[in-house]
Amino acid sequence: MTNVDIIGFIGVAILLFAYFLNLNNKLDKDNLSYLMMNFIGAGLACLASVLMHYMPFIILEGSWTIVSGIGILKHIRAK
Repeated sequence: MTNVDIIGFIGVAILLFAYFLNLNNKLDKDNLSYLMMNFIGAGLACLASVLMHYMPFIILEGSWTIVSGIGILKHIRAK
């Protein structure tokens, strides 16, 4: 397993864990922890995609990172 694989696996694991917690009503979609897990997980998955030069997932995970970042900013501004 390469470093790129490890980065990607960690990112995807964080994303899936956040999704699992949300589906089981442990974290609301507007919870800062949920937003941060999505931001970090998608960012790591995007980094792995960049390192692999795999454009479809760079676009997907990059978009997910941006959307999560916007959600974090909205959450902070609402406080």
